[in-house]
This record gives sequence, structure tokens and C-alpha cells, in this order.
Amino acid sequence: MNKDLILLGHGSGGKLSHQLLDDLIIPTLSSIPQAGQNDAAVLDHGGVRLAFTTDSYVVEPIFFPGGNIGSLAVNGTVNDLAMMGARPLFLSAGLIIEEGFSRIELGKILATMRQAADSAGVRIVTGDTKVVPRGKADRIFINTSGVGAIEHGLTITGAGAKVGDKVIVNGTIGDHGIAVLAKREGLELETDIQSDCAALNGLVAEILAEGEAIHVLRDPTRGGVATTLKEIALQSAVTITLTETALPLQGAVKGVCAILGLDPLYVANEGKLLAFVAPEAAERTLQRMRRHPLGKEAAIIGEVTAAGAGRLQLETAVGGVRAVEMLAGEQLPRIC
Repeated sequence: MNKDLILLGHGSGGKLSHQLLDDLIIPTLSSIPQAGQNDAAVLDHGGVRLAFTTDSYVVEPIFFPGGNIGSLAVNGTVNDLAMMGARPLFLSAGLIIEEGFSRIELGKILATMRQAADSAGVRIVTGDTKVVPRGKADRIFINTSGVGAIEHGLTITGAGAKVGDKVIVNGTIGDHGIAVLAKREGLELETDIQSDCAALNGLVAEILAEGEAIHVLRDPTRGGVATTLKEIALQSAVTITLTETALPLQGAVKGVCAILGLDPLYVANEGKLLAFVAPEAAERTLQRMRRHPLGKEAAIIGEVTAAGAGRLQLETAVGGVRAVEMLAGEQLPRIC
């Protein structure tokens, strides 16, 4: 393999992505240490803390059950701000459109972006549009950047996990990735699987009521739950132990994964978060989440069991324990 070439796997959010970031992008641009690599940057300006993030969306197909590239672009950036404990305020929208793209479809995408922004309580205040020749892009790509205010004294970071913390997810995993895959490949399923694409800032506001008991928030998008938890284990230098039988999973998603040989732990989500919560507050936090529309199926799926290792492991349904690593390649390209 020519190591000079960029591969699809470098955009997976998994092991190759981290290698590209650690070997080239971060050392060249900023030298941010691993412990500081979160979903958004926290900026302190005269005592006012702001969160700032940016993300680009290249999903294929651009319309999928439960959303489209526009709702994904808004909700994804809102969620990255929320995972830092910020209240999302303002977004930018950058469009790269291929010549020949439908004005009708563009109008639908823009309308959905506006609806998603209004629903999340944010404003799209600036942007940019570029058009490239036919064949030089794939219909439409969208970049969104966002700014949010951190209006409390908490520090929410991937380096904040502590021994004893319970790991909570707000619902079933793998829904987005399988919904997009089924649409892309024309899979005929007995049950329609919908993307979980949603803005999580309202749910996060409920969780933050537990105060200093909330140590980490992260949305498991590219690379899924497994890759995200492995990142947190490395940032926090802890061992995280998952319980396989506790993982919430739709039957249809489980079935598709079994047929196609996919591990749902690595399938992308766009409306899920992982919360690391002090054990004494875990049950209260779980109940707060279950009272929210986006947390009805919340579950405790694991805990931080040791310090110093940077490991993720899974207690299997048959009673064994296996190591879980980051996604090694590109399981489902163009998923977000």
C-alpha cells in the first residue's frame, strides 16, 4: 500500500483517521494534545467561555429515511457544541454544489436546514456557496460551523472519565448507519429503519442539571459507540467495560448487521450521546433522560472499571470478556 495516498478509511473516524490526525494534521496545524481533542474547542474570551466547532457532510444518498444532508449538517454541529456542555447559538452554512444539481432538491435541503435550526433554537447567520463543474463533486457537500455559550462552571471533556463512572446511552444504537445503508443499497426490509438524526441540546440541558456528576458527553457518530468509547478511554487513561446484554438495539438493525457481517458497535449514530456519570447520580440521570423524548430508551451500558490503561472491553453475552479497538478501516463510507 502506498502510504502517500489518502484512503476512504482516513475519513472513517477510526484508527486510520486518528493516524492521519496524529501524524500530519494536528502536528502541522495546532499541536493539540490527545487529551484536548474534543468535539469542539473551548475558547475563553475575557472570562466568557465559548465552544466553537466545524464539520463537513458528504452523506450518500443525500435523502434518507429520517432526514437528509441538510438536517444532518445542522443537527450534527449543534450536537458537537452540546457535547461540550454549551448552549448552541449560531451556525454558518457552506455549500459546495455540483453543476446540474436540482434547484428543487436544493430548496428542500435548505428548508430542512431552516426547520432543524429553528427546532434546535439556533440561527444560521452566515455562509458561502460555491458551484463546481460536473464530475468535480458528488451533487452537494455541506459544511457547518457553530458557536455556543458555556453558561456554567462545569468542564465537560473526553479526558474527564473517572473510575466508577457509569456509561449511559440515550437509546438504540446503529440506527442512522443502517438507515443510510439500506437506502443506498436498495435493501428491502420488513421494517423501515429511520435515521436517529436529531439535535441533542435539549436533552443535554436536562442532563447538566446533575452538575459536577457529569464528566463526559460525546456523540458516537463516525466509528460508532466502540470507536468513541476507545477515544475516551485513551483521553482519560482508563479502562471502560461494556455489557453486551445491556446495549439497546432495534431488532431490525441487529438483523441487518447479522446478515451483512457488521458490528453495530461500529455503526454511526446521529441522535445518540454517551454520558459518563458519577455512580451516585447515574440512576437519577438515567431517569432524567428517559423523561425526555430523545431518551425514552436510555440505558446504562457499562462503567469505568480501572485507571491507567486506555482500554475498552466488552463483557459478552456468553460470559467472556474481549478487547474492543477502534474501527480499523472504512465500514460504511459516506455515512455522514
